[in-house]
Parts: sequence; structure tokens; C-alpha cells
Amino acid sequence: MKTGVRALGVAESYRGQHSTLAGAVVRASRVVDGFAFDTCAVGGTDATETVASLVDSLDREDVQYVFLAGIAPAWFNLFDLPAIREQVDRPVLSVSFEESAGLASALRDAFDGDALDERLATYRRQPDRRPVTVGDETVYVRAAGLAGDDAADVVRAFTPEGGRPEPLRVARLAARAADERFVADEADSA
Repeated sequence: MKTGVRALGVAESYRGQHSTLAGAVVRASRVVDGFAFDTCAVGGTDATETVASLVDSLDREDVQYVFLAGIAPAWFNLFDLPAIREQVDRPVLSVSFEESAGLASALRDAFDGDALDERLATYRRQPDRRPVTVGDETVYVRAAGLAGDDAADVVRAFTPEGGRPEPLRVARLAARAADERFVADEADSA
């Protein structure tokens, strides 16, 4: 992959009622090339729209891929990869870092009624997770808009070392810093 290819990594940090989503534009060469921030509701259903808003606010046609840290940020405020893919018109990859039996039972434990039905429907629409070996690590990837082997190649291209793609590593750091600065200040002034 050419070193100038860009991806947007989206990760979250939360405390209280809102989750800070940070978007970090990172080149395959590891150069950080931009940031955007937004929030979604903890336990809500607005994470998908928040990601689309982050992409729109950046207004970066040069971003070729969107990486998401996991699929269930902000206490099961699920990302809908096919919907994000359609809204942002580029491939979307969700990367998680632990093997899992899935979220269905956890969703049933946390929600009931319409809230559960909505989350289960969103969860069932998602592409299957595939293990991808990156160096000595294994990550688990869902992809909308890319075939499995192509998705694995993109994840590897953006993961220079360790098991975390660089756009997600940078976005996670940015989300934590923004959350500590702004959300902590909100909580202190309330």
C-alpha cells in the first residue's frame, strides 16, 4: 500500500452520560493528518450517525478507509457497519482485540423490549468477524465494502507494530485526552 493512503480511525472514551468519539486521520506511513471529535449517548443508539457526522465534518475525500474500534461503544450504542458504509461511501472496518462469543447474550442481559429488539436487529446486520493475524497478534475484523482478504491486507498495512492499527491507536489516545479535559470539566462544574 502506498504510504500516503489515509484512513480515519474512530475510538471512544466515556464517563457519565456521553461518550467522546475521536476521529484520527492517519496515513499508512503513520503520519497523523487530522482530527475530529463528537459525542454519542452512553446506552443510546446514535453511534452510527455520530461516525457519519465525524466523516462529514472532516470533509476529506482523501480518506479511503474508516476503522472503528469494536462494534459496541458507549455501553452497547452499536455501530452499524453497512449503514456507515452507505453513508460515507468508503469501506468500513471494525477491529476488536479479543475473541468473543458475541454480544447477543450481553444485550439480552442489559436491555429488554424495544431497546433490545433494536440492538439485536442492528447486531444481526453486521458482517461476520474474521480473525486476522498481524505480526504475533490476532485481531478480529468485520468489514463492509471490502472482501475478507482485502480487509486483512488493509488492517496489516495500517498496523506497523503490535496488534492495534495506527489510526485506532491514535484515535483512542485523542478520545481519552478529550474526555479527560472536557467531560471531566463538565462533571466538575455541574
